[in-house]
Amino acid sequence: MVDLSVSLAGVPLKNPIIPASGTFGYGREYGELYDLNILGSFSWKGTTALPRPGNPLPRIAETPSGMLNAVGLQNPGMDAVLSEEVPNIARLFQGPVIANVGGFSVDEYVENCRKLEDIDQVAILEVNISCPNVHAGGRNFGCDPAAAAEVTAAVKAAIRKPVFMKLTPNVSDIAEIARACADAGADGLCLINTLLGMRIDLKTRRPVLANRTGGLSGPAVFPVALRMVWDVYEAVDIPIIGCGGVSSAEDAAEMMLAGAAAVEVGAANLRDPYACKTIIEDLPAVCERLGAAHIADLTGAAHRR
Repeated sequence: MVDLSVSLAGVPLKNPIIPASGTFGYGREYGELYDLNILGSFSWKGTTALPRPGNPLPRIAETPSGMLNAVGLQNPGMDAVLSEEVPNIARLFQGPVIANVGGFSVDEYVENCRKLEDIDQVAILEVNISCPNVHAGGRNFGCDPAAAAEVTAAVKAAIRKPVFMKLTPNVSDIAEIARACADAGADGLCLINTLLGMRIDLKTRRPVLANRTGGLSGPAVFPVALRMVWDVYEAVDIPIIGCGGVSSAEDAAEMMLAGAAAVEVGAANLRDPYACKTIIEDLPAVCERLGAAHIADLTGAAHRR
């Protein structure tokens, strides 16, 4: 029998499959479809200090082999999540939860993370540094090594829980950003977030999205995500959650071979709400074909041949 268990910075997961933030909400809708306890974990929707209505419509556009979204971090705010969503998550899922945290200043990141320190079920904080730094002209924290390191160090100084920094691919050298986060004390990394893209309506000759640009996700980004996971695995010695275009158990295994210790599944959940369930069910057979009795042995194996 294949052992699907993995560990993320000391947090044990029954398997490496994690629904990605932004595609799984806080688990309510998916909990009506299947038992969420089959999951290794799940990363809840990116949560900011204050409620956010998100960007104006339209904010979703289909693309070949993927989709664009410009949702704009719509969420009910941290206090509402703590009072309403956290108790409901505990009823739906008994495993460790990953809390995706957004922020528009270093202080906001720190304050949001502090509020999660005493929530027992939140085992890992996934700090989304793809947010714009309002105190630095709007440039994303994750686009600048110094800014990424500043957020990492500030959050690590404030809390005891493992901190995974979620990295944007919209940079010239993601390994440089990864090293900055690792040097600042990050316990792990999650990559990649979405790639910046756009579509134009031929009839109106205007951008399809009201926001003009959006984040590209889905199978089209998988080769890019895979390459970035490979590069970051070579650059740092902390665990990586691989994310970007994963749609099958074979994709998950490939991501782990590139260096991921666990794998997040994003846009596939929107196309097929049972995607994570199917991937988990298919993983043992894939591992058997690869001769892996323990799935954790796949992590980084492609670097060792």
